[in-house]
Amino acid sequence: MESVDSKEEKKRTNEKFRQEIYSNVIRAGKRTYFFDVKSTRNDEYYLIITESKRRYAENGKFHYEKHKVFLYQEDFDKFTESLGDVIQYIKENQPGEKNENQETEDVTVDNDKEKKGKDFTDVDFEDI
Repeated sequence: MESVDSKEEKKRTNEKFRQEIYSNVIRAGKRTYFFDVKSTRNDEYYLIITESKRRYAENGKFHYEKHKVFLYQEDFDKFTESLGDVIQYIKENQPGEKNENQETEDVTVDNDKEKKGKDFTDVDFEDI
């Protein structure tokens, strides 16, 4: 049989293990994102990213659908580098949206077309 002290120690360890160290919430439309820093039993911090969406059943009742990603310290650098690369790619290559370099190139091309077009538009329709 376990002693009372041993049970209390386990309880404190489990509470510490489940304790949130830091949390940040982002509400984005129908979704909510939670960034929670927690601690392992060895006092090592890790990150849990949770996406939560409210879903409605046919009877009108709702529940929350949650998806979690656990990210540990040894992967932080690779994760942030890859996330940064992907975000940069999207910003530079999003169809239908122009970045600053594309706008400059398009203006240059348009100006060249206007110059060439002026050479041909000097002829009056009546002259033909």
